[in-house]
Amino acid sequence: MTDVSYRELSLNGLWKNNPAIVQLLGLCPLLAVTGSVVNAIGLGLATTLVLVCSNTSVSLIRNIVSDAVRLPAFVMIIASAVTAIELLMQAFSYELYQILGIFLPLITTNCVILGRADGFASKHSLAPSVYDGLIMGMGFGLVLVLLGALRELLGTGAIFANMDLLFGPGAAEWKLVLVEDYQPFLLAVLPPGAFIFTGLIIAVKNLIDDRIKKRQDALREKPVKGAKRVRVTGTIS
Repeated sequence: MTDVSYRELSLNGLWKNNPAIVQLLGLCPLLAVTGSVVNAIGLGLATTLVLVCSNTSVSLIRNIVSDAVRLPAFVMIIASAVTAIELLMQAFSYELYQILGIFLPLITTNCVILGRADGFASKHSLAPSVYDGLIMGMGFGLVLVLLGALRELLGTGAIFANMDLLFGPGAAEWKLVLVEDYQPFLLAVLPPGAFIFTGLIIAVKNLIDDRIKKRQDALREKPVKGAKRVRVTGTIS
C-alpha cells in the first residue's frame, strides 16, 4: 500500500469526511441521545473505543481472513468490542448505561464502524488503522458533544449537568447555570430539536467550506506581483 498521510487522515476524520455531518452515518444515536453533554460524551467515548478496537483487530487479520467470511468476521469483531464496552460501562457507570439503553448495543450496526473496518483497516497496516479509528471516533464524538451542548443549553439554560454519571461524584459540581430562572425550551431536547440543530451544524460547515473554497480560488487567480508577459517569436534552439 502507498504511504498514509496522517495529516490527511486527521483532516478527513475531523472535518472533510466527518462521519456524522459529511457521511451522515450513525444518525440514529446522534439524534437520540444528544439531549445532554454527558450522554453525548458517553456514547462518543464508547463509539471511539469500538472503532479503535475493531480497526486494530481487522488490520491484524486482514491477510488471514478470506473474502468469503470477511464481513461476518468483521461483524463478530465489532460485536465483541461492543459487548466489552457494555460490560465496562455497567461496572463503572451503570446509571449512564441505563440512560443510553439500546443505543449502546446498536453500535454494532453503526455504519461508521463497519465502514472504516472494511474500507480502511482491511487495506492498511496496524498504525494507520489505529489512528484512523481514533480520529474518526473523535470526529463523531465532537459532533455528538457539540449537538448535546446546544440542546442542553437551549433546552435547560444550563450545561454539564449530571456529569457525575460518567466522571464520579467529584463531577457533580461541574454544572454551569448560564441563565437563571430560564424557561425551558422543550423543542431543543425533543427529537425535532435534534433534527433542527443537526441541520444547522451541517449548514454552518457547508458555509465555512464554501468560503474557504472561494478564498482559495481567489488566491489562485490573483496575478503574481511584478510578473510580466514576454512574447517570444522565432525559433528557439
